Amino acid sequence: MIRPRGTLLLVTCLFGLSQLLGAQSRPAPRPDRAIRRDLPLTNTIRRAHAAGTRDSTGRPGAKYWQLALDYRINARFDAATSTITGRETATITNNSDSALRSVQLRLDQNIYAPNVPRGEVVPEITEGMKVTRLAINGTALDVNSRQLAPQLGLTSARIPLTTPIAAKGSATLDIEWSFRVPRADGGRGLRMGRWGDSLYQVAQWYPRVAVYDDLRGWDTDPYLGPSEFYNNFGRFDVTLDMPAGWVVGATGVLQNPEQVLTPAVRERLSHVLESDSQRTILASTERGPGVATLAGDRLNWHFTADSVADFAWGTSNQYAWDATRANIPGKGLIPIQVMYLEGHRTPYLQTGARVRHALEYYSKLWMPYAFPTMTVIDGPDGGMEYPSLIMSGLGAADHETGHQWWPMMVGVNETWYGWMDEGFNQYMNVFSDADRSGRFGNIDNVGQSYGRSSGSEFEGSLMWDANYGGPNYGFQAYLKAPMMLSMLGGIVGDSAVHRAMSEYARTWRFKHPSPWDYAFFMDRALKQDLDWFWYYWLFTTESVDGSIAKVTTAAGRTTVTVRQDGQMPSPVVLKIQFANKGAPIRKIANGVMTDSVTMLVTWPVDVWFGGSKNFTATLNLGTRPIEKITLDPRGRFPDRTPADNVWPRAAKP
Repeated sequence: MIRPRGTLLLVTCLFGLSQLLGAQSRPAPRPDRAIRRDLPLTNTIRRAHAAGTRDSTGRPGAKYWQLALDYRINARFDAATSTITGRETATITNNSDSALRSVQLRLDQNIYAPNVPRGEVVPEITEGMKVTRLAINGTALDVNSRQLAPQLGLTSARIPLTTPIAAKGSATLDIEWSFRVPRADGGRGLRMGRWGDSLYQVAQWYPRVAVYDDLRGWDTDPYLGPSEFYNNFGRFDVTLDMPAGWVVGATGVLQNPEQVLTPAVRERLSHVLESDSQRTILASTERGPGVATLAGDRLNWHFTADSVADFAWGTSNQYAWDATRANIPGKGLIPIQVMYLEGHRTPYLQTGARVRHALEYYSKLWMPYAFPTMTVIDGPDGGMEYPSLIMSGLGAADHETGHQWWPMMVGVNETWYGWMDEGFNQYMNVFSDADRSGRFGNIDNVGQSYGRSSGSEFEGSLMWDANYGGPNYGFQAYLKAPMMLSMLGGIVGDSAVHRAMSEYARTWRFKHPSPWDYAFFMDRALKQDLDWFWYYWLFTTESVDGSIAKVTTAAGRTTVTVRQDGQMPSPVVLKIQFANKGAPIRKIANGVMTDSVTMLVTWPVDVWFGGSKNFTATLNLGTRPIEKITLDPRGRFPDRTPADNVWPRAAKP
């Protein structure tokens, strides 16, 4: 077929135009990987920066504020029905710059009620928490109304206010409630519960006012079980109406020992601070009214606690009670109460010393323990923490005591960011455990181990609300932060990390830091721009995945090609091991001899910022033979296959 001339001309022009457009639209070559070097800011932290409540120094801003709570609680415990009936007055001081048009209440006992969302199985279904009266500034609300009743059946309830609480103003909530303490299934409770009708651990037991902060306003996250809490700091004045013969351990300090304890018990308590020995205060054979406690039908135990974020307690008519002391730097001696069942006596005889070591060690590591006493109670939950009280046995005592720093003194949002308390705690437990046995704390290989789990679809990033973080909550909350801090120590040194975190803890004592506050604070304390580091650890599930790709040696010059196949960058650290004999080893500026035949050579993370996955390290070390080269010798950087970090490669079996 013969194409008309005009058509041929048109085709030729279009072909030329397509070639031109193709040349113009062809993308430029992109780097092997683009390293993100800034820390993302979400709308919440942007608003806080704009309002001046927080800033890029990582410290509280000039206009930082938080609510203050003052609780007065009177509760009655009925052993026959396992019921607690209470009334409270909560005074809210609104230190914010805006009026509060509602109040968010936390009713955690409703997790045991039927048809309530839960993230784990509860040991028993109960009626939940029954709120029978609610008044604001003396004006009663209809708790059975169509509007309010459904809210009061949830773990997080919104209470609308007819009259808002003015900025810098205050209001009182009067609440009456009751609930039945759930039994512990198979001996294990959900942060509280009872063994039979003789031992009770009581927590999340009163209507709490939720946190209202400068980031999200009211904290409305439900209590689902796995994730923990975010509470206001305040003062508690609590009176517990108990059957005589029942011993109580609680948050805070007992104000009326002469009205509940026998003269013999009070006399024994008066000697607790005299030595480190764990003294018997009440033997397991000393039971009942007139022996374990004063005589009578019922006794009122009165406790107070200042600057605490919660209040919990335990009671039993079969408790043995020991006590010892701890010496807090800058504070002096404080008592440690230990309450347990006789059948658990052997491990609990060591628990006082374990708690003492933790209190003293973490006081030196971070900042002095703030509270005037510490209490350990036996029961269904063997690993849970509240201000100045832990539900714990010997095995968890160090970890649960560590929580007195995060979140009991540094009030992080555990529901969103469990890593800021559980993860930090797991990290510092390594050093405490080592110190207790006279060893040096070692977290080598911890950071590297993340490479083997990195990229799992089951893992949510650390910045994702832990309530909805997926099936790998335990890893997200507990295990990843120690890996992150292991890598940070590999960059700046573990002692520098400890100094910076101590400054962070002191700065945010009894306040509510966010992850951005922590990251920005650490950057300045460590005098490094580590935003790239925080981005990859907090916002992604990426790893470094480094390897030694190639090594060549000629005329005293060794060239090592290091490759990083992951998206997360890291410094390049090479351990060079020389032959025992040979020519002198030439010194280089970025190399340090760790012994006569070993050199540690380091290049900063910046070498990767150009976008390549390969870095060529040139070593002018002289002619002495090199026997072995190891990348990341301390195992601090996440790596999927550590075996390829060594040259020469080990022979395959």
